[in-house]
Amino acid sequence: MKKWLALVVVALIALSACGRPSDGNGESSDGGESEGGEESYTIRIAHLVSEEQSSHIAAESFKEKVESESDGQISVEIHPNGSLFPSDREAIEAVQQGNVEMTIPALASVSSFNQDFMVFDLPFLFSDRETAHKVLDGEIGQRLLDDLTEQNIKGLVYAENGFRHLSNNKGPVESLEDIEGLKMRTLESPVHTATFNALGMNASPFAFGELYTALQQGTYDAMEGPVSLFYTNKFYEVQDYMTMTGHVYAPTALLMNNEFYEGLPSDLQDLVVEASEEYRTEQRELAGEQDSEFVDKLKEEGLEINEPSEELMNSFREAVQPVYEEFESEIGADLIEEVQNAAE
Repeated sequence: MKKWLALVVVALIALSACGRPSDGNGESSDGGESEGGEESYTIRIAHLVSEEQSSHIAAESFKEKVESESDGQISVEIHPNGSLFPSDREAIEAVQQGNVEMTIPALASVSSFNQDFMVFDLPFLFSDRETAHKVLDGEIGQRLLDDLTEQNIKGLVYAENGFRHLSNNKGPVESLEDIEGLKMRTLESPVHTATFNALGMNASPFAFGELYTALQQGTYDAMEGPVSLFYTNKFYEVQDYMTMTGHVYAPTALLMNNEFYEGLPSDLQDLVVEASEEYRTEQRELAGEQDSEFVDKLKEEGLEINEPSEELMNSFREAVQPVYEEFESEIGADLIEEVQNAAE
């Protein structure tokens, strides 16, 4: 009788083990197996943008490639529109802790986890997209991605939101006096906040997922962001004027929980890296196309879009120069100089 009871207990333990959820160490989130009998894995991608935006469209291609070429070993779930987390910071923390496997944040939010990334938040650092790509995809950018493993984050690739522009509800911006004192929403980046405070605005960070309502209610007068996000998130409904300042180039990053990545078999690791690189190429191409397409659509929706004068841009650049000095000790003078030299 005792032997029989012991066998029953062993069987029950074995059955319960098969149903364990993922522990973030590369085990399947459902403990299942693929049709071929290999262990299966689920990748959940949480991000903030809508299904129309280039990051989500390219993520769908990532999903298709990974699921198809893993022969069913990997399934990918995409959660857009901030449906799981209202801010990039919270999504990154969830990836770090293994609560989801991947996210696609604005790079400015990554600086909360490694302050070296603050270098890419500095205003007017890059003159064009091609220069930004060269630096990000080169030795400097890769080194910073590799450093994220110390935070249990696997940095896969950089993609982009594009150059960011200023919008407000008060009127066209023709001089610094036109924005003085405006309540300004910024990304969760101390460099971004300091930049707009240097321009004379009353700047503070705020979660992207709640921004539309905050603008609608007048909590903020102004915001800034790339053209694609203005259009796909319908900010033209709660903002009246946009000035094409291009004050900062905004990369995004494809991030994965590092323990999950290290727990994948080597062939699946290679597949994830390859799919990420294809994601980067497709997303950047789409982002460039959407920037052109969505400017016209924003105008059709009634947003007044203004090209700043050279005099205005020079006053912007002069006003934000102290930001470089303010963050030199945190970022490191050597890193700032290294990026500036690589961008020449």
